Amino acid sequence: MLYAKIQNFIECAKNCNFAEFCHREGYMKHNFNFMSHNLQIFFFAFATVLFASCGRTSSKIQTGDLLFVGLPLDYTVEGDTASMADAIASATGSESHVNFIHVAILEVGGDTTWVIDATIKRGVARYPLDSMREDFRLRSGGYPVFSVKRLRHNRNAEQWIANARKYVGQRYDMAFLPDNDEQYCSELVWNSYLDGDGEHIFSAAPMNFKSPDGSYPPYWVWLFAQLGMPIPQGVMGTNPNDMAADKLLQPVCTL
Repeated sequence: MLYAKIQNFIECAKNCNFAEFCHREGYMKHNFNFMSHNLQIFFFAFATVLFASCGRTSSKIQTGDLLFVGLPLDYTVEGDTASMADAIASATGSESHVNFIHVAILEVGGDTTWVIDATIKRGVARYPLDSMREDFRLRSGGYPVFSVKRLRHNRNAEQWIANARKYVGQRYDMAFLPDNDEQYCSELVWNSYLDGDGEHIFSAAPMNFKSPDGSYPPYWVWLFAQLGMPIPQGVMGTNPNDMAADKLLQPVCTL
């Protein structure tokens, strides 16, 4: 089976910090969709220092908001000796200096804020926001950037949540392919956020797995060799960086 070939890979992802796993394995550094070494593609629209804090109660969060997880472009696991706040400050707070590695859907229910997302560790799952934050805790003990954004017109938020819940239980889409009954993080959002006519709200674009010099990074070569499939260069897809920069979204706060 496809996943039997990469069982050790998945177990590693489950047993280590997810944010650092993404960084270490190259998911963050060479993400699909127009990947350049500057990663001005898999994630943007930030201005951390200008956003209001959501606070410990997350009182500003609304159902249907999107939570983007980001790291400064110059962040390295080996150099994680300072707090993430210092790392963010060194990144000047400019959106172009933040690399979003993940996106999750937020749902407010009673006294609990839930996330619905797709990760290697959990597959597609619904679980408390606090647990998700711990999944992304850094080796230093700090956290990456958690940026909350909202559709400018979010009157269909409850329907988007209902759509997302239908995917809970599916596996993480290691192959980044559409229509395979598996989801990667931004694919889940793309499939869940539909307008009244059933059309996708967010845009898809041809995925690019190549480095600026036109070669494929070793990580992608290794991964898709293990999957027994060609690298899906040019296949339509989505990513957190482009999604975060979409003009349909407005910033709400940071956690």
